[in-house]
Amino acid sequence: MYEGVVQDLIDELGRLPGIGPKSAQRIAFHVLQADPTDVRRLAHVLTEVKAKVRFCSVCGNVAQEEQCRVCLDPRRDTTVICVVEEPKDVVAIERTREFRGRYHVLGGAISPIEGVGPEDLRIRELLSRLADGTVTELILATDPNLEGEATATYLARMVSAMGLKVTRLASGLPVGGDLEYADEVTLGRAFEGRRLLDV
Repeated sequence: MYEGVVQDLIDELGRLPGIGPKSAQRIAFHVLQADPTDVRRLAHVLTEVKAKVRFCSVCGNVAQEEQCRVCLDPRRDTTVICVVEEPKDVVAIERTREFRGRYHVLGGAISPIEGVGPEDLRIRELLSRLADGTVTELILATDPNLEGEATATYLARMVSAMGLKVTRLASGLPVGGDLEYADEVTLGRAFEGRRLLDV
């Protein structure tokens, strides 16, 4: 291993999600060879983001104020809430420019293996947002994996008595994909979600 502070840097970088030992080492040596001004700028931005960024008091998205820009936008449709797992999911949906409603960020998904239960997510906050009757549709946009499906099913059961329209994002084959490479679950979902072609 390396001496002192270099190894400390590699260890800290290796704790970041998606960064393995080799990537941590590569980044550490990039930092060592980088211009001191660039390193100071990176350190400053890391400190600033930790000091200034918080989570929106309404939806749980990242924000620099009490509320995020989506919750503050009066043009957004208040009758539709799209439920996502993480703030990065909000960014992905916003990039499509297809959704004009509001969001609710759960802060994860139900995962008994990882010790994450419904009480660890922002479900109580969601239920309180739904209580006044303004929302008419709840879009469940959790990930199409075991944890995301469990979370969506749990939420659908929780709100079933509220008279809301509860929808789930369609899933299936990606554009440009080949049938031969699709797994059984994806192909099965594609068949379930098939639609009529207008000719």
